[in-house]
Amino acid sequence: MGIGAGILIAAIGAVLAFAVNADIEGIELDTIGTIMMIAGVVIAVLAAAVTASRRSRYVASDPGVVADRRVVVDERPPDTRI
Repeated sequence: MGIGAGILIAAIGAVLAFAVNADIEGIELDTIGTIMMIAGVVIAVLAAAVTASRRSRYVASDPGVVADRRVVVDERPPDTRI
């Protein structure tokens, strides 16, 4: 799950908690909505933290250091023997 999924779960929970006025015997939609909002926020925060830690691995420790990348192209003609 990602940040978007967490936001979606929180939004669905907000709709259940604040906009739905249905009475279902044995089910409290307000409570379910509140739980979904909390879970959605937790999921979004955890996904953001994981994404940030992944991105920080690719950043050089010294901003003045530039990685040298080279591309090697094989320019030999293909083997024409049969």
